[in-house]
Amino acid sequence: MPCGTIFEVEETQVKILELEKQTLAPDFWNNPEAAKQTQQELSRLQDPLKEWGACQADLEEAGILLELAMEAGDQQTTQEVTDLLARLEARIASTEMERMFSGEHDENNAIIAINAGAGGTEAQDWTSILLRMYLRWAEAKGFSVEILDQLPGDEAGIKNITMMIKGRYAYGLLRSEMGIHRLVRISPFDAAGRRHTSFASVHVFPELDDTIVIDINEKDLRIDTYRSSGSGGQHVNKTSSAVRLTHLPTGLVAQCQNERSQHHNKDTAMKMLKAQLYERERGLQQEAKEKMQGVKKEIAWGSQIRSYVLQPYQLIKDHRTNYEVGNVGSVLDGGLDPLIKAYLLWEH
Repeated sequence: MPCGTIFEVEETQVKILELEKQTLAPDFWNNPEAAKQTQQELSRLQDPLKEWGACQADLEEAGILLELAMEAGDQQTTQEVTDLLARLEARIASTEMERMFSGEHDENNAIIAINAGAGGTEAQDWTSILLRMYLRWAEAKGFSVEILDQLPGDEAGIKNITMMIKGRYAYGLLRSEMGIHRLVRISPFDAAGRRHTSFASVHVFPELDDTIVIDINEKDLRIDTYRSSGSGGQHVNKTSSAVRLTHLPTGLVAQCQNERSQHHNKDTAMKMLKAQLYERERGLQQEAKEKMQGVKKEIAWGSQIRSYVLQPYQLIKDHRTNYEVGNVGSVLDGGLDPLIKAYLLWEH
């Protein structure tokens, strides 16, 4: 917690000592589930302190190097200090965002689904551009990505894709992306060179851990199996390993085709469905609470959250926060953090 107060650091250290004492108790592993939760909480508290200590060490190193550079007039060392401070600033900015997380599952992995809107090839190409943006963002964060299901476009792009992005605070960061994304550009598929508007929806769910119990009645499920449309060679073409689960009472659908095993695909699809049901219930509770309090939401579920304009000018605008970015190429190349930070500040 580089920007935390001394009191916050000391308070965290006290909590860590209390948890470490618990892990040393002879009966600590008598309840494996409770022990696992304690270790996770211990790690959650220790990691920010380690980052805080590392930032402090880097700052001290930069100070020493700067003194040496000034005494010797060494331009190379001066540049080294500049680079070190730039990296330090980026680390602190990232940690500042983490300190704004308040959601119950913000630390969890994220399941993200991108679906092309109306517009055929235009919208499907826009979906593939968004996919590349999130993949580049995840790569820069050091997060891993697992493609769970995808349906390619008829001529170009992607009709829909679902993936798991694994990394600490993946859901806390990506939940800001939930909603409709709008693109305005000169279409590469229009011989007349006309301007087109395309839409794609992005849905984000947290991967739920074992402590969250979601009961699904088997009678409420329709289970369909089909041949995967992804990679996998002859095996994929000969076996119906892909699985689609439909929750009949709500109409929610989850499907997976990334594994060769039908059993594994069913397990993953069930995990995705539970995440959707959990988020749906939370959304209904929030709506009921706001209705009781007379609150009118400015941005509704599924509404347009962001516009990406490439023609006749270049601008990205988030309609919730009014934050604007002129460097469209940087954002589409994965530079989402300024938009995410603006959302977290707006929400906070």
